[in-house]
Amino acid sequence: VRRHQEIHVVMGNEACDLDSTVSALALAFFLAKTSPAPKAAFIPVLNIPRADFALRTETTFLLREQGIPAASLIFRDEIDLGELHRAGLLALTLVDHHVLPGADAALEEAVVEVLDHRPLERDRAPGCQVTAEPVGSCATLVTERIAQGPPGVLDRVTAALLHGTILLDCVNLSPAAGKVTPRDAACVSLLEARFPELPARDTVFQALQVAKFDVSGLTTEQMLRKDLKVLSGDELTLAVSAIYVDLESFLHRPGVLQDLDAFCQARDYAGLVAMTISFNEHNEPSRQLAVYSRCETLRSAV
Repeated sequence: VRRHQEIHVVMGNEACDLDSTVSALALAFFLAKTSPAPKAAFIPVLNIPRADFALRTETTFLLREQGIPAASLIFRDEIDLGELHRAGLLALTLVDHHVLPGADAALEEAVVEVLDHRPLERDRAPGCQVTAEPVGSCATLVTERIAQGPPGVLDRVTAALLHGTILLDCVNLSPAAGKVTPRDAACVSLLEARFPELPARDTVFQALQVAKFDVSGLTTEQMLRKDLKVLSGDELTLAVSAIYVDLESFLHRPGVLQDLDAFCQARDYAGLVAMTISFNEHNEPSRQLAVYSRCETLRSAV
């Protein structure tokens, strides 16, 4: 890092879903290949701690499929953006969001470009290049950007990442889902035309859908954190976790009661509601609830 006169970080939002991750990786790759600035290093940063990456199961699946090891990625807790900014080295491109959270307010003046698919909540400084377009996936905007660049920059791995992301975000380009726009569909077609060996859309979408809800490789603690909401009142804090297995399978996990207790104690939760969601062969959801608390009154009340 110190060898460079500029560290240009491309970073998605704090949810760090597949769209944010792939948009950051693909745009940083494109900028590194095409930038006229020889002294700049282009670094995609995933905007979560490394410990949370395993929870993004559709992302870990797609990157693994494309041969990208997690060890090659840089996470938010592994790079000090504040220090780089204070040293005058940081340039920041935001993808899949355009407003930094309050904790990152000091980095606002380092933002040189924004690529987002949501309406702008605020104006950026005049020197900041802004692309905010109402498409289904930020990966569509990145694909358009790469397609406008020099031929030959786009490789098969990057194309596969963008292709899968747009298909997942736009629900396999289904008009009924209300997400897809003509630009999303055009980018999927463009990627398929450039790389005819890409798998069929249905195959890609179904694999990513399955991966999104696949918690088989997670610990109980990770399952509880994957889709967690916290309800806080004056007297107690209650956790609500969506768990993507049927209730019987969840309750038969080895040591599940100890894990539930440890999860609540470590975070001062008075109790936890586990809402299990499973799907039958017709893809219809079935939901069941389980309540865990040391307090019998709370268990009864919930």
